[in-house]
Amino acid sequence: MSLIITIAAFLLAIGILVTIHELGHYWAARLCDVKIIRFSVGFGKTIFVRRVGPDQTEWAIAILPLGGFVKMADERDESIAPVERGRAFNNKTVWQRMFIIAAGPAANFVLAAFLYWLVFMAGQPGAIPFVAAPTANTPATLAGFTEYDRIISINGNATKTWGDARLYLLDLAAARSSANVEVETRAGQVTTRQLAMDSIETSDLDKDFLAKLGLNGYRLPVAPVVAVVAENSAAALAGLKPDDKIIAVNGGAINEWRELVAVILKSAGKPVSLTIESRGELFETVVTPQSVTERGQTFGRIGVQPKIDEVASQALLTDVRYGPVDAAVKGITRVWEMSLFSLKMLGRMLTGDVSLKSLSGPITIADYAGQSAKLGLTYYLGFLALISVSIGVLNLLPIPVLDGGQLLYHMVEIIKGSPVSDKAMEIGQRIGFALLLALTAFAFFNDIQRLVSG
Repeated sequence: MSLIITIAAFLLAIGILVTIHELGHYWAARLCDVKIIRFSVGFGKTIFVRRVGPDQTEWAIAILPLGGFVKMADERDESIAPVERGRAFNNKTVWQRMFIIAAGPAANFVLAAFLYWLVFMAGQPGAIPFVAAPTANTPATLAGFTEYDRIISINGNATKTWGDARLYLLDLAAARSSANVEVETRAGQVTTRQLAMDSIETSDLDKDFLAKLGLNGYRLPVAPVVAVVAENSAAALAGLKPDDKIIAVNGGAINEWRELVAVILKSAGKPVSLTIESRGELFETVVTPQSVTERGQTFGRIGVQPKIDEVASQALLTDVRYGPVDAAVKGITRVWEMSLFSLKMLGRMLTGDVSLKSLSGPITIADYAGQSAKLGLTYYLGFLALISVSIGVLNLLPIPVLDGGQLLYHMVEIIKGSPVSDKAMEIGQRIGFALLLALTAFAFFNDIQRLVSG
């Protein structure tokens, strides 16, 4: 079922994003009175086609969903009759052609802003950026962070959730720039701590770089008391019941639930001895964690859940939501921020400041699609918005075969006063296709590595 959800969420996401992108080209072409021959979502063998309108435009769905195209009438491929020469794409002004080309990525940015608007109005829960006691001898320790500091802003950027904090810190870490972190201490005092980033290496950015900085999210201490025991689970077979308190694991005393979890996770298929306090009496039992493999990692699971202080737990969470106007402004701002962030990260990959391992392909994107869909609608919409921004930015890169490469050709045409020669365009297309194929292959390779390594 999980695999089905992931595949369905991925195909739906790609279908929506590709359709909107191509509709941008389509609407702009219609505004410029260009005849549309075919509108296709997907490549390869056509599985659905219908002709609509006075131009009998073919609306098609093809078997490979990773892309699409709008075929416009053009004299160069003899796809238009001499009587309709004025409606050919190549006979439009250079500004009209650039408008049509740029409309695809623009549609992705507009879609992303709309989706962020919906998300910010609906609200999305997130963890308030409270800091755990920093790890010794880390930049966070040197900066003076203490347990339960709440990060208010980073270099002037407000941080309502850990997601905000991580994004701003990742940007600064990639640039090896120090961060001015405004915090509110447990005592309510507001102060600024300067966090150095020079210890971050390129390889750290593809891992948990916050841990290397010594910054971890504050976790509510949870007593080792059982709340739920799954039916027919390893814990049930070992005799555990709700309200049982786990005193010791493998002979070692424990005080928090996470200590139990740490042992169980690395004990898949291996017996673990437990000392239990049950209704005032102590007894010993042995539980053998079930071996579970998820996302390439194998770990132990016994089928229990702890008792949680719901009031204290809710105090660590927030629900970020805005009114319609503020949400619209925030949505547009987020699209701008994510676009700049994407461009900066791409630039840093070229300079070697960020590892190419950060590139993600269809497998990783499908995984995130499935995860966000399982979390709920607002998470899925946020995922769609992020990928829509990425598609918009990617298509504006000055690589032939992409929209950005076509815009580059037209800019050259404006400068030199005549179109780029067919031979130059053909060479550019071959180079662009080879480059895009290499990037796709590398991203797919990264996906496989992540899948294997977990």
